[in-house]
Amino acid sequence: MTTQSLIRQWRIPGAITLTFIALLAFMILHAHWGAFIQWCLAAQITLHRYLVMYLLQLNNHQTSGGLWLLAGAFVYGVLHAIGPGHGKFIVATYLSTHSEPRLAARLIPFFGSLMQGVSAILFVFILAVGFNLAAGDLSQSRWYVEKISALLIGSFGAYVMYQAARSMRPRKMRIHALTPHARHSPDCECGHHGVGAATEGDIKARLGVILAIGARPCSGAIMILLFSNALGMVTWGMAAVMTMSLGTGLSIMGLSLAVRYARNRTAALFSDDAQRLKWVVPVLKIAAGVALILFATVLFLTVIPVSANGDFIAAGC
Repeated sequence: MTTQSLIRQWRIPGAITLTFIALLAFMILHAHWGAFIQWCLAAQITLHRYLVMYLLQLNNHQTSGGLWLLAGAFVYGVLHAIGPGHGKFIVATYLSTHSEPRLAARLIPFFGSLMQGVSAILFVFILAVGFNLAAGDLSQSRWYVEKISALLIGSFGAYVMYQAARSMRPRKMRIHALTPHARHSPDCECGHHGVGAATEGDIKARLGVILAIGARPCSGAIMILLFSNALGMVTWGMAAVMTMSLGTGLSIMGLSLAVRYARNRTAALFSDDAQRLKWVVPVLKIAAGVALILFATVLFLTVIPVSANGDFIAAGC
């Protein structure tokens, strides 16, 4: 029995098994979602208080506090990646509906997480240092930034839908002259053909994912930067924030590779039905765009309210 026949034989049982596992995981997650959210928030608040304590140790010339600050910031970033967040949803939605090479599946969420740290640094140093805004004004500015980032996520979802609908249109046949320069084999790595071909649309979509993730700075990173700026320890605050982003990026990289593997295995089950895949893939991308727009709507409507005393007090730190 050939490999192709084995795939055909196990295609339907495999699809049923995957669906059953996904439904079971969803039911378990839904049953314990509230407790999981509370645990994540409590752990992050506790870690944030430790980070503040390490900054105070540095301010008292205790150099060991710097090492503990960076280690705690890295753990904070890992926990931030484990908990619910917009970055995980965007990465999972994009990679489950777009075929990306392994390197791109690693770098896209990694750069998006690093951009979150850069966004937090720019937010604090443009508004808190440059314009010297008060705590309440910073909270209001954060509110606007989160609203705008939700709109960016929704715009990216609309772009994904547009690209999918565009790919469903019939394309005109192009005739190339069979010149010596035009002749090449499928494995010549020229970048003009194949599944991994780098096109302008691919680059735009990848940049859109990075921007959608990074445009929404982490509130914990903003709090650490504000506190380090008040103590006059800006460099340590920036180092802690980028270490947070590193922990988040490395964790989301693991998620992205798992999503990519699941997508490829699922596609392999239906690889012998190319005509159906020609229409199924764009439809799935349109569904992903709709999901991103709905997710952006939820984010837009559930932004943390403005606090007159500052977000660091509202967060219990």
